[in-house]
Amino acid sequence: MFLLRFDLRIPPFVDGLTPADQYREFLEMIRWADQRGFTAVVLSEHHGTEDGYMSAPLVLAGAVLGATRNLFCSVSALLLPLHDPLRAAEDIAALDRLAPGRLKVVVGVGYRVEEFEMFGRDRSQRGRSAEEAVRVILRAWEGEPFEIEGRAVRVTPPPASPPASLLAIGGSVEASARRAARLGLSFVPTLYDDALAEVYHTEARAQGFEGAACLMPSGPGLVLVSRDPDALWDEIGEHLLYDARLYAAWQHADQRSSWHVDAATIGDLRAGGQHAILTPGECVDLVRETGAAVLHPLVAGIDPAIGWETLELVVDEVMPALAG
Repeated sequence: MFLLRFDLRIPPFVDGLTPADQYREFLEMIRWADQRGFTAVVLSEHHGTEDGYMSAPLVLAGAVLGATRNLFCSVSALLLPLHDPLRAAEDIAALDRLAPGRLKVVVGVGYRVEEFEMFGRDRSQRGRSAEEAVRVILRAWEGEPFEIEGRAVRVTPPPASPPASLLAIGGSVEASARRAARLGLSFVPTLYDDALAEVYHTEARAQGFEGAACLMPSGPGLVLVSRDPDALWDEIGEHLLYDARLYAAWQHADQRSSWHVDAATIGDLRAGGQHAILTPGECVDLVRETGAAVLHPLVAGIDPAIGWETLELVVDEVMPALAG
């Protein structure tokens, strides 16, 4: 399957590309992809960044679902400790009512100190806050009145889809795995780790949670397709290195992610394997091996024409080869 990933950031060294341009291209790409066999759109969340990293993923999920008829939309991840849980429950339910069965929200606890300070939240309590918020959301989706801190609350209408199909828990540590099992939700780790999956399944059995599912990433976190990968690395390597180095700078000692690459040079980045520029034939091989390719057609403020080349090569050459 082919997924489209977006975070809609424009590095400060990029000239000639505005957020309005980028958001317009984003919408055009998803409309185009919706009719051409692509599977899903993946959206992320961060706040207060110089490059304009996507900060309102639920709003953009509404745009995706409203502009398409087939694409699945995954918000991965929604930093739930930074959100009001009742508001999140209402928004996610409304999105599911608009497009039943086409939305999944992966709950993240967040990690950037600046974001918790920006919203006046206690970072040290983020795990507990996320779990409490999920419990509020699941209770709210029952559609009946209940109380929070003595306040009468009610969320209507509830979502059309089963709550467990709408929410999942993300993370990279054992506490996240156990949290997912306690809440009766699927677990979406940020890296491939069999030991972490076993912690999740062991806790799920202890909780009597049947149908537990752990969905781990495999393959590169970013794929672009080009007839001349070396030339494209020369053209956009600076963009990809910016993306990798800034993400690495955000990480804390307790964070783990397959997307975290410690790269000082473009050569380091190429060797790391998470940022892959492939020929159409190499992309065919990747999908045959891993089952998916995560395309990032607007990564780090690249010229949208480069992203369009990737999408068109996938449709014109990769998909037919796989079908054959």
